[in-house]
Amino acid sequence: MKRLFCILLLSGAGLCHAQSPTHLTTDLLEHTDRVFLDGYPSGLSPAELGTAIERYQLTEIRNARPSLGWVVNSDRPNTLQTAYRIMVASSPELLVKDGADVWDSGRTESDNSVAVRYGGEPLQPSTVYYWKVKTWDSHGAESPFSQVRSFVTAAQLDGATARYPLQVTDEYPVHTASLGEDCVLLDFGKDAFGRMKVTVSSEKETDTAIVRLGEALRDGRIDRRPAGTVRYAEYRLPLSAGTHTYIIKIRPDRRNTDVPAGANAVKPILMPDYTGEVVPFRYCELEGARPLQAVRQTVHYPFNDAAARFHSSDTVLNQVWDLCKYSVRATSFAGVYVDGDRERIPYEADALINQLCHYTADREYAIARYSHEYLIHYATWPAEWVMQSVLMAWTDYMYTGNRASLQRFYGDLKAKSLTGLRESNGLISTRTGRVTPELLQAIHFSGSGDSFRDIVDWPQQGILGLGKNEPGEADGFVFTDYNTVVNAYHYEALRTVGLIAGALGNAADEALYTAEAQRVRERINRLLLDPKKGYYVDGIGAGHSSLHANMFPLAFGIPPAKHVKSIVEYMRTRGLACSVYGSQFLLDAVYNAHDAACGLQLLTSTGERSWYNMIRAGSTISMEAWDNKYKPNQDWNHIWGAAALNLIARKLMGIEPAEPGFAKIRIKPQPATLRQASILVPSIRGDIRASFDNRPDGMFTLEVDIPANATAEVWLPRASKKYRLTVDGASRKGTVNGDFVITETGSGKHVFVIE
Repeated sequence: MKRLFCILLLSGAGLCHAQSPTHLTTDLLEHTDRVFLDGYPSGLSPAELGTAIERYQLTEIRNARPSLGWVVNSDRPNTLQTAYRIMVASSPELLVKDGADVWDSGRTESDNSVAVRYGGEPLQPSTVYYWKVKTWDSHGAESPFSQVRSFVTAAQLDGATARYPLQVTDEYPVHTASLGEDCVLLDFGKDAFGRMKVTVSSEKETDTAIVRLGEALRDGRIDRRPAGTVRYAEYRLPLSAGTHTYIIKIRPDRRNTDVPAGANAVKPILMPDYTGEVVPFRYCELEGARPLQAVRQTVHYPFNDAAARFHSSDTVLNQVWDLCKYSVRATSFAGVYVDGDRERIPYEADALINQLCHYTADREYAIARYSHEYLIHYATWPAEWVMQSVLMAWTDYMYTGNRASLQRFYGDLKAKSLTGLRESNGLISTRTGRVTPELLQAIHFSGSGDSFRDIVDWPQQGILGLGKNEPGEADGFVFTDYNTVVNAYHYEALRTVGLIAGALGNAADEALYTAEAQRVRERINRLLLDPKKGYYVDGIGAGHSSLHANMFPLAFGIPPAKHVKSIVEYMRTRGLACSVYGSQFLLDAVYNAHDAACGLQLLTSTGERSWYNMIRAGSTISMEAWDNKYKPNQDWNHIWGAAALNLIARKLMGIEPAEPGFAKIRIKPQPATLRQASILVPSIRGDIRASFDNRPDGMFTLEVDIPANATAEVWLPRASKKYRLTVDGASRKGTVNGDFVITETGSGKHVFVIE
């Protein structure tokens, strides 16, 4: 009878269409039940920790009332969650019997599946908890319960963001070359942070091997004097008679491991004792012994290499994607976003780009939040970058749908909008005496007031080895007391604080900051926009107009509509006259202005200032600069050089959250002349897939797969004013917006054709 009932339900709404929720998360972390032994994943469960004699690491939830989330699954289109039931228990056996001695939410009417606050009595420290969830959906289907997940609370429940321990992965050479008798070159294929482990045989106790590690080659050997901060290291390895396995202990670099606090009192992030010190290298030379086995013990934050995919008809674009995606994994070695190996210091600018790239590459959002919150307490010296903390906070909310971090740091975020630098003309300045100790304390900056200033881009003219006549990466920006770039950031920070206030239900602050933002926008356009030129100057009193003075306002939506065209045309004359950091905002501006042709040209360029040039130079991780000539001390492992990853996903393919937590997904491809492309972007609600076929005759076909409990706002590029749109084979009108036609759809697979 039950089987017959299920068969009947297959033709209409009913229980048999429901699928169990998956990807359960606790405070944004999915794999809270994993236990690591010295960085290696183990089969140990949290309940078995008392039996472990090894040194273990695990994730500890630091919140007495954590946020719980899950992915809703359904084989039916247009599925939305209508209710859930969460059960939390002290043992898995209780949950198997549908018992919950800690908390049972009961059936709760809600579409929230990404940030449900635990509602029982406060959790106890140092305790293992187990939970499961079931859902009801808009088709009337009730799902089975999910699999049981466990998590461990920390000894101190201080509410801080939890993260995973670092992971160690053994990697083996992909190519081996003989360099003569008893000398071999091992190539691991890609650069990574780690240490070497080799197994060799020796006949005498007095034998010594030489181990060389490096990132670059010269004439078929490891480059022993590489340019910039490209790494090279050499170690002597005394051998014992017989066959033995040796681990090369990496010498610490004083620059990034034991540096007194500098002007801004920010110190490097140190490696944990269970991984030991690491160095980035791709190649290993072993001289004096033939290895029986060679292993690179690579250290990284846990990462799912299969979570995101992209492929297009442009081979350069595919290589750029692969370079930048791998860079996210490789540069996560410290467990918090840092700027590369030279300093290993968190900076807001690196973290903002890293955050967007990590969202593109994996579903694990906790490291982004952890890094952002770290920087709230340890601000760095550029005024623009301090305001980036506000942008990161809002981006975190849009991608996670979780307000906990906004609530906790709301006061800090308001201070970081830098209203304390406001002058009588309505603009802010770091050069008019308003950088007070009180302001620095409010934004958690530990350095002196003299070191807190505008940056625009980096490096600037005449610094870091650049000759005084070199323009640097700021396109000749002329600094004045009132600069366009820092005030563009000030507008965006104020606008964003207003959005945050609204999300937190603070209507008074929402109105206040929204109005303040509009006043600053009006002053920028009145005082810094040259009406004769039709674009911005660098600052009050400056006749010069840099790329930066125009791309930042355009990226933040500041220009009046009538000036957007002239600004875009001027920016085209400047090309990529910015650093790899600045490219994030340049392409954001270009795509926001719907100049897709320029965006594609910049992403696929093979010139000296391009992502492809990083590949051509021999790096397998994004570099700190386009080339050594633009930053002579650059390193080959800098995440802010990977901006192309998120730009491909967010702008070229157009996938971004239109509502917090991807409740509504915006898909707005801007293909220009790109013939075909497909992408998989992981989200907190499930995988988002999109692919397009862009025919020269004007027919554009877009196929999407939207996860359950989400809707999508789809923007289709139209080649002419007259168009015909079909959705899943049926005609649809859509809403015209410029050169796009907008329509909406629910979850599941859908095909859009516009011609």
